[in-house]
Amino acid sequence: MTAATQQADLIVKNGTVVTHEETREADIAITDGVFTEIAPRGQLTSTAKETYDATGKHVLPGVIDGHVHFREPGLEYKEDFESGTRAAVHGGVTTVIDMPNTLPTTSTPENAKLKQKLAEEKAYSDFAMYGVVVQENIDQIIPMADSGLVTGFKIFLGETIGNIPSPDDGMLLDGLRRVADTGLRIGFHAENNQILQHEIKRLKASGRTDPLAHVESRPVLAEVEAIQRMGLFAQHTGTKIHIYHLSSREGLEMIDEWRAKGVDITTETGAHYAFLTSDYMAEVGAMLRMNPPVREPGHNTALLEGLADGRVTSIATDHSPHTREEKLDDDIWKAISGFAGVETSVPVFLTYGVTTGKLTLEQFVRASSLGPAQTWGIYPQKGCIQEGSDGDLTIIDLAKKGVIEEEKLHGKNNANPFLGHETTGAPVATIIRGRIVVRDGVLDPEARGKGQLVAPKRAEVGSPA
Repeated sequence: MTAATQQADLIVKNGTVVTHEETREADIAITDGVFTEIAPRGQLTSTAKETYDATGKHVLPGVIDGHVHFREPGLEYKEDFESGTRAAVHGGVTTVIDMPNTLPTTSTPENAKLKQKLAEEKAYSDFAMYGVVVQENIDQIIPMADSGLVTGFKIFLGETIGNIPSPDDGMLLDGLRRVADTGLRIGFHAENNQILQHEIKRLKASGRTDPLAHVESRPVLAEVEAIQRMGLFAQHTGTKIHIYHLSSREGLEMIDEWRAKGVDITTETGAHYAFLTSDYMAEVGAMLRMNPPVREPGHNTALLEGLADGRVTSIATDHSPHTREEKLDDDIWKAISGFAGVETSVPVFLTYGVTTGKLTLEQFVRASSLGPAQTWGIYPQKGCIQEGSDGDLTIIDLAKKGVIEEEKLHGKNNANPFLGHETTGAPVATIIRGRIVVRDGVLDPEARGKGQLVAPKRAEVGSPA
């Protein structure tokens, strides 16, 4: 790549640049928030006001977390946009997409505008948001899309935090048709609510309160049936769909089947599904309670293989913090589902995925940057290192060792099942539109409120250049 000689705002030099396609030694110039020159090491024509020396480091496109619950508005005691994005940038994440189950829900253009205002006042990272689809707001889908404030939509098919109801099948089909008209994608919390409610009732009646009762109450079948049904509906309506927090081998196989039938279906999984199993839940108890649950051994291996071969298109954390009082209870039915993850995902994937050889860095980039950007219509503004794209970088040190400790994390409620795990590999700098927001664990306080809303492209997402 070439560029005219110019004064850049930031040059990142002497690093090893990793994209989803290749790893090479290169230097990068960022000017006015975008990449303006990428050249072999030592061959930039640009000069710079500021230089970051990435010697011995790998330079990745900014990591995107396409599934966070930052709880604002309405549940700020758990998290808010300041604390959530502060944790994100310390974890190497440059863009987040926030979920709609807040108070009020992100169900109208007005509520989306409220969330935008709250985020812009305090966010360290860039952000996008989903609109929710429920029985009562089908007529709000097109206005929300036309507002440019939502990057896609979400439907909860199973019991979830906030008790967001799913529309009935007739309204669901109407909603999918309207989403198809917008050109945006809709994602599903894919569980069959009737199955899981029946199993919960049965297990409670039997006196079960142990951690594994939660796993048994939400069987793989509940996930697979929901994917099967949404694949059928999407085929009928021509809608682009996404499966959030995929947890099972059979769920991935069902996604394969619908792709083979021509359905545009993407999916994500997270560190807890890829590296933990229900055996570990028996050890740590309610700390690992999540919807859907972490599965029996074997599912994690299939999901990690899916990330490696590209069938699982994104890594996302489902960052969903709660207080310890809400989270931990010896009675699994009284413990709330969800835990923090946005700050720990990158080091966990580097430790258990990359350094073990189960994922290459190129595969990690494909799932953590390119995949979510293409899925949610923000590529090539985000998700890549190419001239004209936003100058977002996650710089990692594969040799950096650490321990995940609750008191050293940066959200409001940091309990998560990886506490105490030793890590090898970590983000050491987070750069957003050419601004070094975190360097060696030190946050730039002036970056508060500099996060920007990322608007989706309504046209079909193209292939990488």
